[in-house]
Amino acid sequence: MIYIRTALVLLALTKPLLTWAIDLQPNDIVAPLPNKNYVTVSYLNTENNTFYRNGSAASSSPIIDTQSAIFRGTRTYDLGSLPAVSFIQLPYGSIQPGGSLVSQAGDTGIGDLTIATAIWPYHNRVTRTYLGLAGYLISPTGSYSSQRAFNVGENRFRTDLQVGFQTPITSNVDGMIAVDTMWFGSNSQCATACNLTTNGSLTQKPLTTTQLGPIYRINQTFTVAASYFYVAGGATSINNNYQNNVTNTQRFLLSGQAHTSIGRISLQYGRDTEIKNGYVQTRLLAVRLMKEF
Repeated sequence: MIYIRTALVLLALTKPLLTWAIDLQPNDIVAPLPNKNYVTVSYLNTENNTFYRNGSAASSSPIIDTQSAIFRGTRTYDLGSLPAVSFIQLPYGSIQPGGSLVSQAGDTGIGDLTIATAIWPYHNRVTRTYLGLAGYLISPTGSYSSQRAFNVGENRFRTDLQVGFQTPITSNVDGMIAVDTMWFGSNSQCATACNLTTNGSLTQKPLTTTQLGPIYRINQTFTVAASYFYVAGGATSINNNYQNNVTNTQRFLLSGQAHTSIGRISLQYGRDTEIKNGYVQTRLLAVRLMKEF
């Protein structure tokens, strides 16, 4: 199942815009069994610091710390003859600037609501080979003020399309690859984050993420995985003035899962390894519990 993590975009509307990809957990591309209900509770903690512009460090002392809890309800079903899943997800979190950004106001509150649906045009449980397609709609329900540079919400709609493929490499190791592109609506109330004294218009080009890596099933209980990400695109314009801040980021994510009597517990750790524009992410920690009911 593509239980794709649409992380809180808590860092949005700094300049250049800080964006998050839609990450996969191990075996998210495996087609689900129908007529199942799940609740997932996640905790995420991240830290970003050094600011880069066109590959050069422009500032070395900012700190951006985020904490977030994400609540998701999921239903699996058959769409004709195809496995399918839909979920609704709502985050609650905080973003706290520090270091050279300590004078900037932080924000705490509800984040942007996500609705998603995925289907599997091809699924073969015997050969463990799956092809999944997913679509997302992210609505501007989160806390936002044009007078803050850092907001929990983005004050704009976003849509995303993702395709993922998974197949065995060995008897216990699968390989996965996924590509998604996110499209952004405009934010017509961008002031402080856009270095404007009054509201202006922020627009953004599509952002494409490629992720791939191995998934190793140790036994029926434990699974581990490693993922490499390449994120490109996403340049912004303010009042139609191009900002020359194309995203070109590489990062990694390590994942571990345990299927227990209380549900599926997931742990993840990652960070950026190379960045062209934006605040480099030095830490991403995620803990999740998914429970069937």
